[in-house]
Amino acid sequence: MKKLFFAYFRLLKITLAIAICSSAIAQQMVEDLNPYANETPEQHNARMKWWREARFGMFIHWGVYSVPAGIYKGKRIDGIGEWIMHNARIPVSEYKQFAKQFNPVKYNPDYWVQLAKEAGMKYIVITSKHHDGFALFDSKVTDWDVVDATPYGKDLLKPLAEACQRHGIKLGFYYSQAQDWNHPGGAAAGGHWDPAQDGSMDDYIRNIAVPQVKEILSNYGPIAILWWDTPVDMTKARADMLIPLIRLQPNIIINNRLGGGYHGDTETPEQYIPATGFPGRDFEVCMTMNDTWGYKSYDNNWKSTETLVRNLIDIASKGGNYLLNVGPTSEGLIPEPSVVRLKEIGKWMKINGEAIYGTTASPFKKLPWGRCTKKTNDSNVILYLHVFNWPSDGKLIVPGLKNQPTKACLLADPEKSNLSTAQNNGSLIINLPGQAPDPISSTIMLVFNGPIEIESAPIIQSADGTLTLSAADANLLGQNIQYESGHDHDNIGFWTNPSDKVEWKTRITQPGKFNVEAITAATGSAKVEILFDDSEKLVFKFPNTGNYTSFTKSELGQISINKTGDLRVVVQPIKTDWTPLNLRAIKLTPVK
Repeated sequence: MKKLFFAYFRLLKITLAIAICSSAIAQQMVEDLNPYANETPEQHNARMKWWREARFGMFIHWGVYSVPAGIYKGKRIDGIGEWIMHNARIPVSEYKQFAKQFNPVKYNPDYWVQLAKEAGMKYIVITSKHHDGFALFDSKVTDWDVVDATPYGKDLLKPLAEACQRHGIKLGFYYSQAQDWNHPGGAAAGGHWDPAQDGSMDDYIRNIAVPQVKEILSNYGPIAILWWDTPVDMTKARADMLIPLIRLQPNIIINNRLGGGYHGDTETPEQYIPATGFPGRDFEVCMTMNDTWGYKSYDNNWKSTETLVRNLIDIASKGGNYLLNVGPTSEGLIPEPSVVRLKEIGKWMKINGEAIYGTTASPFKKLPWGRCTKKTNDSNVILYLHVFNWPSDGKLIVPGLKNQPTKACLLADPEKSNLSTAQNNGSLIINLPGQAPDPISSTIMLVFNGPIEIESAPIIQSADGTLTLSAADANLLGQNIQYESGHDHDNIGFWTNPSDKVEWKTRITQPGKFNVEAITAATGSAKVEILFDDSEKLVFKFPNTGNYTSFTKSELGQISINKTGDLRVVVQPIKTDWTPLNLRAIKLTPVK
């Protein structure tokens, strides 16, 4: 019996040892694939530190697509410039002929980097290879690159990398790993229209993507960011072939577009600003200056400098970075409208950059006149108030801020512009000069000793009397109803239970008669009551818009609000006539 017990005990020890060994091997395999698998929060924060301080970067989309520049066989092709091969279904052999006209003799990487620096940008991300498969570098695994396929015949990334190092700008590479319309097997995920694209995606990843990513991470000095794109059909097995390569650049930051279950370091909202950011996640909004990423000769729908600066402020106020795109021509020139706007942004940043770099998200849910960014150190809290709408009466109300600052000044002239402040009705009142220092956005700096206290404040009318009740500012009362943020979404959704309600707490400073409108989307017609305390009520049946992302504006009628003070606005379904509704905003506009 004793011998049997010891034999059993030895077997148990062997089994346990095998299990421990197997677990260790499995863990080691994970670490071998992803060097950040066991990264501690402290290590992650240290790796992300420069990126969080930067807040502003330049995106560059450049390639052979800049030759057709949006026109194929004399016709303008719908869609963004770098997708012309896909959107016009251009055969591989025909598209390759454009490379013979790609000759960027006016390319001046020092000027590009200096322009980014003048704009206040701290890093650059360039398309080393986009979906057309064309490489801006000398790739040894294909001749579909700038050295072998163009009259220019020189690597474009090397001089840019050297210029970035000279001027103290971080460099990142974009790489399209899952769409390649020229190499066999690479078009499986991104559309397929030419037999020349036939092939195995696994072979494409193994023989083209893996060695090319190794090339860009090995041959250009320190690379700060690897920007994957479009993870269509990127299984874990395919992603596992690529993820170990990040070891080639210690501390490199990667985005969330590799696929295969790898979430990366950053979210990448494209062409929209998430209403509430991504709490708990770093994010980077990438945007164009006009409507295209790659150069299109006829796209002149340029955003104003005001829009671009306010986008930067808005994104920083939510704790994110702004990656603003330029699309150079086939000669190597950044379009002049982009240059003008970058220089104008730079002028604003020279005065106000302190209120962008190294800041964190606003502690306020919403401000009626602009945005707020924040800095915190061991002894102080600094709030930067970005004022878009300068108050005509010279009094800026900071709703719910209960602390008195030790210093209040205009960032444009911090030494001479001491501003007086006072507490009133649970808010801070700042007395301002009559003229705004900047027509786009003027910055007020408030310095506090120790932590600040902000009480949830009611929504206040704008200077013109308008009251905007947005989805992000609503109190949601119910079990199912939720706020939705993301592409095509900035709304109250999942409103499937007719017992759920929406509430806003507001403060009326300018009573009177108001036109009421709402922005909604639905697949049916939903009837609601909109209650304004006990004094007024509107009943309205919202239209069917076809889906939950096609929003439309509806005029609901007029109400009269005859007193100043707090006002509670509630939207509740009429249960007998209800279908789920997505609600983006309700707006009250004074009747003149």
